[in-house]
Amino acid sequence: MRDILEEFRSWQPLDPGEAARRNMRALRRRFYQDAQVRPDARGGATITLDGRPIRTPGRRFLAAPSAALAEAIAAEWRRQEEFIDPAAMPLTRLANTIIDGVADKSDEVAAEVAKYLGSDLVCYRAASPEGLCARQTEHWDPVIAWARDALSAVFIIRQGVVHIAQSDATIAAASAAIPRDAWRLGAVHAITTLTGSALIALALAHGAITVEAAWTCAHVDEDWNMALWGRDELALERRAYRFAEMGAAAEVLAQVVDQGAVQVPAANVPAHMPE
Repeated sequence: MRDILEEFRSWQPLDPGEAARRNMRALRRRFYQDAQVRPDARGGATITLDGRPIRTPGRRFLAAPSAALAEAIAAEWRRQEEFIDPAAMPLTRLANTIIDGVADKSDEVAAEVAKYLGSDLVCYRAASPEGLCARQTEHWDPVIAWARDALSAVFIIRQGVVHIAQSDATIAAASAAIPRDAWRLGAVHAITTLTGSALIALALAHGAITVEAAWTCAHVDEDWNMALWGRDELALERRAYRFAEMGAAAEVLAQVVDQGAVQVPAANVPAHMPE
């Protein structure tokens, strides 16, 4: 079991080819028959292998705040075949990160998310070409509108990459929507770093946008360049790894309720949010 902990501790996203080569050398053989969940009295559950609790790299029990989320994590362990591949277990990796790195540092993690609000991806627009500008407007304006209408956070947008300071009131209003619960906070932090946008992450967390639309929003520029210059297969492989991380974070958001969250009125979400 300790070997498995070290594998999860040291795993980092790599070039897919290099990841495959390393995996061939380093993967541990599957040593268990089945993965199960052990419910607790609070509605959560611990994940076990043949009845023995799994520990995170930080030596804490791998557990989830809802039985459904625990079952999804256990399913990753069941899907492993001859070898245990951390690269194919994004939900387990995210759970490890939240349990070991977010639960005791919620204020610091929330502050990191809030920093993105000061220079959010969706606030900086291209001046040309016209087609790219139109794509940015189509996918990013609804996120800006949602923040304005649902959070009372009025963000300024501009052309170019020169920094523009958002008002303290805007940052405070948007920051108030950052989840308080460690699990949802960890998921929002993951989405923020994956997309480069705290606003996209918050819109997803509050149900104003689907995970597919959030991913499209985050890759407007990349998709435009790929359409113009051709597909980069290596970049697409890397992107597939990142989308798996995004899906894991979305799963956490779907399965965990933040009891201390600021309530965002669904009626304020723009009806034309891209799907």
